[in-house]
Amino acid sequence: MFSKSYSIARATEMGCCSCFGLIRKPKRSLRPGSGSASQVSQQFLLDDSLEDMDGALYDGETTNTSHEGDGEFQSHNKRSEEILMFRIQNGMICRETPVKETHQLIRSEDEDGNKMINEYVRERKIGSGSYGKVVLYRSTIDEKRYAIKAFHKSHLLKLRVAPSETAMSDVLREVSIMKMLDHPNIVNLIEVIDDPNTDHFYMVLEYVEGKWVCEGSGPPGGIGEQKARKYLRDIVAGLMYLHAHNIVHGDIKPDNLLVTSTGMVKIGDFSVSQVFEDDNDELRRSPGTPVFTAPECCLGLTYHGKAADTWALGVTLYCMVIGYYPFLGDTLQDTYDKIVKKPLSIPEGINPQLRNLLEGLLCKDPQHRLTLEAVEQHPWVIGEDGPIPRYICRCKRTSFQREKSDGKGDADMTSTD
Repeated sequence: MFSKSYSIARATEMGCCSCFGLIRKPKRSLRPGSGSASQVSQQFLLDDSLEDMDGALYDGETTNTSHEGDGEFQSHNKRSEEILMFRIQNGMICRETPVKETHQLIRSEDEDGNKMINEYVRERKIGSGSYGKVVLYRSTIDEKRYAIKAFHKSHLLKLRVAPSETAMSDVLREVSIMKMLDHPNIVNLIEVIDDPNTDHFYMVLEYVEGKWVCEGSGPPGGIGEQKARKYLRDIVAGLMYLHAHNIVHGDIKPDNLLVTSTGMVKIGDFSVSQVFEDDNDELRRSPGTPVFTAPECCLGLTYHGKAADTWALGVTLYCMVIGYYPFLGDTLQDTYDKIVKKPLSIPEGINPQLRNLLEGLLCKDPQHRLTLEAVEQHPWVIGEDGPIPRYICRCKRTSFQREKSDGKGDADMTSTD
């Protein structure tokens, strides 16, 4: 269900989580000899060399991945925890059914010798998350399949991702964020298994059985304009929902966009996501994937997370319709330089409306980059399907009901959030 993701060791070596432009890494070729864009991503930006979870995870060197001072980052991390706690305490969550929390872990085998954790029977490994692997399990209770992200707590605590933050902080924040979310275009968190007497930590997620958005049938170099439009509409719907809740995903890319058997796209992997109290989404830490990184992030400056998400959306659309990365150099630093300086190149003969959309999304100046609201209303996105359907989440309905009971007037129930 979950896409593969690079290990900390590979990410550190390649600079995926480094201070772009501030920490120079050894030059490493990123350009493939041949192959599709998805193959490029898997071969050069991802790493599926994690060992089986029943053994050790992997040995990743620690690195300072933040531009900001120790105290400033710690303060932001504390604010994130406070924001999430405030929302939970005040019913500002969208989930109708709370995430199940299990504090006892039973590791066993079924009658066929398949490994089990609690009621889940292991089937096969299906990928790797940012800090641990993802395995397909089947529940003996409802017979459904689930994707389970597995971690070693001791290992997460050793991995420093910022001066005062370990990988465990990232995982716990990912869990806290996903506990709030409920949207058809967002992967659903079902259960968290955390036994204080063991070193294991599990996230049980819905299993999305489908191909990544850059794979499948279509003309050479891409998946086809019609399919790309359908996928983009789903991604925009999910991303607008996140941004309306002041959540920045931080790593939008094809490998984190999963396609169901019915062709619906769901956004997954919130391991580097951030939450904000209000519309001030300023960030300094830039832990995303290099070729999807916005120019302002490459410069090592403060940047706005929502605008960076929108840039990554543009790179993803470019990959879907054209089939390769818009900015890819022979080394990491060359890639960053191209993102910042190289003009956008779009093949001749492309749909003029699509060209206009790509130019707006991949505008190097974040002040002039298209917003998601503008993307939603763009003629190419609307196409023959009309406006993207609006989704009224639970916390929006709750807010509307409170306003109505307080006599504050009618709320606009036609908005996404």
